[in-house]
Amino acid sequence: MTAAPPPEIAGLVDFARYPVHDPAGEGAKLAERCRRELAETGASMLEGFITPSGVARMAAEGMRLASKAWRTSSHGTAYLDPPDESFPESHPKRRLQSTSVGAVAYDLIPAQDAIRRVYEWDALADWLAQVIGCERVYRYADPLGALNVAVMEEGERLLWHFDQTDFVVSSLLQDCERGGDFEYVPHIRTPEEPNYDRIERLLDGERDGVVTLDMKPGTMALFMGRYSIHRVTAVEGSTPRLVALLGYDTRPGIMSSDHLKLRRYGRTEPIPTGP
Repeated sequence: MTAAPPPEIAGLVDFARYPVHDPAGEGAKLAERCRRELAETGASMLEGFITPSGVARMAAEGMRLASKAWRTSSHGTAYLDPPDESFPESHPKRRLQSTSVGAVAYDLIPAQDAIRRVYEWDALADWLAQVIGCERVYRYADPLGALNVAVMEEGERLLWHFDQTDFVVSSLLQDCERGGDFEYVPHIRTPEEPNYDRIERLLDGERDGVVTLDMKPGTMALFMGRYSIHRVTAVEGSTPRLVALLGYDTRPGIMSSDHLKLRRYGRTEPIPTGP
């Protein structure tokens, strides 16, 4: 028997199109479709996953949080690690790129906010395990990076990079006026083959294999970012681009590195809430 979604979730997700609460029935068919798309292209796009009223609420909540975003304008590598000086200057492990974005950390997102309710809904994690084809999917253990809202204003962009988790779930809450395109190269590396030569050519400007995802507000995007390099192009216009990033992994207890947390949130520990 399919369990009804809890009241705080029911109006946020379009369950008629995306029955993720029905893991033994239509939800299993949806999971199979998403699994096939991920295998073929590295991404699966669930347009309209968040209802129009849910998107409006999440965008308003995101704008209220935007002033709390830690703004980063720096240089980094595609691996989100410090440059490895044992490689030549042009090597991807050493090559620095510019990046600029604001990020609202998980501990700053109120428990009652809509996107946090969706992220912390256990049935969504259970359905994602079906998509990935594993026994269980775990929410990211990082108290800062498990869930965050990326706030990108005019001129800001994200560098070409790989994620440090097996896959990422994101939802565009508010689009910018122009630019802000999500670009990626599917499966550009594997655990056995780092493919440094091709990544170096990409960083040099080669466009071979680059795919642009057409994301609309309310789309839930499933993305295999550990092996598919990706970026966001420069945002144009006065409307901020707001994206919720929902962190999951196939292993429990996964944390961001202190290097990444410092760069993305300006700190490594959550803000104390009281005695």
